[in-house]
Formats: sequence, C-alpha cells, structure tokens
Amino acid sequence: MMDFRTLPEAPALRLRNLTVPGCLVGEAGDLVRTALTLADGRIVEDAPGAVSVDMKGAMALPAFVDMHVHLDKGHIWPRAANPDGSFMGALETVAADRAAHWSAEDVRARMEFGLRCAFAHGTRAIRTHLDSLPPQDAITFPVFRELRAEWADRIDLQGCCLVAIDRVEAEGPFRRTADIVAEAGGVLGAVAYPMPDLKDRLRAFFRLAAERGLAADFHADETNDPAAATLRAIAEVVIETGFDAPVTVGHCCSLAVQPEADALATLDLVERAGLSVVSLPMCNLYLQDRQGGRTPRWRGVTLVHEMKARGIPVAFASDNTRDPFYAYGDLDMLEVMREATRIAHLDHAEADWVQAFFAMPAQACGFPLPSLAPGAPADLVIFRARSWTELFARPQADRIVLRQGRAIDRRLPDYAELDHLMERT
Repeated sequence: MMDFRTLPEAPALRLRNLTVPGCLVGEAGDLVRTALTLADGRIVEDAPGAVSVDMKGAMALPAFVDMHVHLDKGHIWPRAANPDGSFMGALETVAADRAAHWSAEDVRARMEFGLRCAFAHGTRAIRTHLDSLPPQDAITFPVFRELRAEWADRIDLQGCCLVAIDRVEAEGPFRRTADIVAEAGGVLGAVAYPMPDLKDRLRAFFRLAAERGLAADFHADETNDPAAATLRAIAEVVIETGFDAPVTVGHCCSLAVQPEADALATLDLVERAGLSVVSLPMCNLYLQDRQGGRTPRWRGVTLVHEMKARGIPVAFASDNTRDPFYAYGDLDMLEVMREATRIAHLDHAEADWVQAFFAMPAQACGFPLPSLAPGAPADLVIFRARSWTELFARPQADRIVLRQGRAIDRRLPDYAELDHLMERT
C-alpha cells in the first residue's frame, strides 16, 4: 500500500484499483472498484502520460465536510474540565472559562490548533459555532474572519453565532450580534429550549435572519426529557413564517425518548418545513443520560433512520473537542463515521448512508459538493482498507490526504503548543 512518502511525484497520476462507495461515482451497490486520474489539481477523464499506480484496493473518499463543530471551545479541558461529566457541568464550566480567558489571542490559538488537526485528518470544509454572548461576539468574530481568510486555500470555513434562545429579541443586544454575523457572511444560530414565549422568540429570530439574508442553525432538544419539543416549534414557525433560507437543527436527542406517535408527527413537520438535521453521536453519547453511579440506558442519538426514510437531509459531525461538553475527539471525520456507524447502526442500512458525511452536510451549509467525478478537485483521503470492516476496525493513522492531487504533511500539532494558555489557571 502506498503512503505519502512513496506515492509518485508526477504531473499526472492514474490511481488504479481503488475501492470507492458506489453512490459517489454514480454506480449501484455498496463499494465498487474503479480508477481515478489526477492532473492539474483535479480529477480528470484522462491525462496523457499519467503515471499508473496499483492501489491494491485502497479505499478513497472525497475530503470531508464537518458541519457542526465548536472551534472556539476546543482544547480548554486542561484548564476547564467538566467536574461531573454532566450537561450542566459543561455549561457552567465553559461560561466561567469564557469569562476568564477568551481573549482574541486565546481563541485564535485554540481555533487554529483545531483547524490544523482537521486539515491533517482530511477535512476541507467546516461550519463552526461561536459563542456570541456579548462582548464575546465582538472578540471572536474578528478572529474568525482572519482565520477564514488565512485558511481559504485549505479549509472552507463558515461561522455561526451561538446564544441561548432567551437572549433572542427583536430589539436589544442580539440585533447587534446578528449584524456582526451578517458582516462576517455567517449563519445565525441559537440554542433552543422550552420556555413560555419560545415561538415569539423564534419569530423574532427568523425576522432578524430574513432581514439580513442569513441561513439559520439551531441546537435543539439536547436532553433526555421527553417534554422537550423545540424541534417541533422550530418547524412550525418556519412553516408559519415562510422562512425560505436553509435551516439546520442539531442534536434533537429528546425525539428518541418521546412516544413514537409524537416523535413521528414532529418528523412529518420537519420534512414539511424543509429542515436539515445534524446528529452529533460522540458528544451526545458522552453527555446524555449521565447520572453518577448509574449506567446510562440510551445512546443519545436522534431518529436518523426515520428522518432519512422521510427524505429529511441527515448529516453527522464532530461537535465539541476536548472541552467540557466532550473530553475527547480530534476533529477527525473518519472517527465520526466509525462511531456513527456503530452507535446509530448505519452498517445494515442503505448503501448511500456515506452521503451523510459528504453531500448532505455540504448541501445543508452551501459548500461545494464533495465528488469523485471528473472535474472535481483532487481532494481525496485514501485509506489502507478495502472494505468497511477494514476501514472501521483501525484508526487509519497512515491514511493519505491529497489536496489538489498532492499529498499533504499529515503531522498533527503537539498539545504542548497550547501549554502556555493552560497555565493561566
């Protein structure tokens, strides 16, 4: 098997005997064998004089799209560990750390560290949520804009504000936050949870988004409380208002513990409203149903199979990384694929589930569609695996990441680079 040290350096390469998902090359079935020709940074039909390489069945995927992360929270765990692993512990710990430490310098260093990890693992597009309770919005969004420009040739970066829904009002500080997001070409976001005037706040949210031409992205129902039904409220308000920009909703955990009829009725509304859903299986497995001294009884994921059956676009993403909401992770979308497959039982389902890591998140965010077709960028991730079981059985630390047809240096940043920030406790 080739690695980045031995893959030939040549103006054009023909990679023979690759394994790829059939749905990514327009073929029926699960995995198929094919060849890809790379020249001038793109996948091409043919290139005279291309150096031919037998890849011996190695699996090739397009570079990944990670549509729900929190780069600004990343890697604070050494100075801000969750005291008990609970959701409330995460909220309180992050709030305290943000107030004490989130200067532009601190946020920038940790966000860039995360981007370097994602790039090394093979990600080419990211939507990151950014804590935006004033004054943090005025600190973080300028940093985001600088990083987006600096990383433009490596990772396509989107920024989405994040505030609690009780902060959303037609007038007041959130209006200025919406202006900051619009000036940054971002996405308007909020955390939705049950409250008496939820729908009024959602109407104000969509009005602010529509006035600025912004897409919307919510955290919703990240709980095992069956009474939490903000996903339903979001869908109803989208239908009521006719809001026609893309709307994504993440988590939606409570659906899995609601009565079946109620949950499925909500999904009918979600389909009618045209919402996209992103599931965050690793973070939700970590947080949901956690009680000290008691074994968790459920996995925390939402009803992804039922959503897909209704034609609701479903994606999976990394979410938090080494912060109080999730102590682990490295923005490696292969890890997300592996764990989502195990946790949500994607392995005995339709062969096109792989699109939940490529086309679905790209469409939800408006990123260019990842593709293996001629004309697409030669941005590939190639693994020492010939089947799904080989792919998911190992970490694939020796993968090859090609950007514009060239193998990148995949060395990951050293955690010690962040030590000077962690010493500020």
